[in-house]
Amino acid sequence: MSARLIVHRAGPGLSIQDLGRSGYLAFGLSRGGAADRLALYEGAALLGKEPSAAAIEMAGLGGTFEVTTDTRIALTGAPMKATLQDGTELRWNASHLLAAGMQLSIGAVRAGSYGYLHVGGGIANELQLGARSAHLASGLGARLRDGAELPLGDDAGGAVNMTLTPEPRLDGGTLRMVPSLQTSLFGAAEVARFQEVRFHRDSRANRMGVRLLPEGQGFALEGGLSVLSEVIAPGDIQVTGDGTPYVLMSECQTTGGYPRIGSVLPCDMPRVAQAQAGAAFRFEQVTLEEAVEIERRARAERERLPSRLTPLVRDPARMRDLLSYQLVSGVTAGRDLDEAL
Repeated sequence: MSARLIVHRAGPGLSIQDLGRSGYLAFGLSRGGAADRLALYEGAALLGKEPSAAAIEMAGLGGTFEVTTDTRIALTGAPMKATLQDGTELRWNASHLLAAGMQLSIGAVRAGSYGYLHVGGGIANELQLGARSAHLASGLGARLRDGAELPLGDDAGGAVNMTLTPEPRLDGGTLRMVPSLQTSLFGAAEVARFQEVRFHRDSRANRMGVRLLPEGQGFALEGGLSVLSEVIAPGDIQVTGDGTPYVLMSECQTTGGYPRIGSVLPCDMPRVAQAQAGAAFRFEQVTLEEAVEIERRARAERERLPSRLTPLVRDPARMRDLLSYQLVSGVTAGRDLDEAL
């Protein structure tokens, strides 16, 4: 029987996610995929696999998991308490070896919103329209439930007990945006004010969109509700009739009639996804040329993630899997040491 991951207890926000599926906007299906796409690249770096491999996304709360064969895992995104059945606590933003039959319990987020559990060979559920991710808004796939058994892909193997320092993105910050099709309708003064005002992430947020509450007056546009519906995409900033902006997320609708004051750069979207209620944001408009260069640098940083890995330092007295650590990197003859002295 193939290797499986068993979900003994599933939090309410668990789903299988990858980088999503493109090419279906004309059919009313947005890209979907992981809310925090950077977390997939970090997991891929930790396990030496492709970022397109499917992982388990945990929104706010994890669950209890078990594998049927020794399996390499990694934990990225919003940090959560991860504890093995024997009481060993696992480091977040790190890779580990999960022994067959050993249960892993993942609790609530300590910061941020979305945590990710990766496995060496990826979750190998059935492909649908070229991807494995659940698109919850459209009913493509579903949330994971207690007792779910997920097939695991073949793992080529590699190191574990490695860690990396993630890109900071859990506490809000500056969101860079480019002009959208309706930016000019707001007028230069309002666009400038939009960049001066501080916003706070509302409690109303999901995989479709995140509501941001401005300090002070909103940004209602006269005649804004008469804008014709047209194609929209993740990152677009729609301003509703009451002047409140929404940043559209991975499972947003594919058309919309609310005016858009701008569009957040893809590399800044993990900040929106991971922010908890109350997190503060500011917007900064950049030119298209600047945006292309920013995205180029962000892509280069993602490609360099494997080079940023460092060994996970742990207390040897508490290490159950000593053989998976590279405790000795070389040997020397005693006479060489004598000669050196």
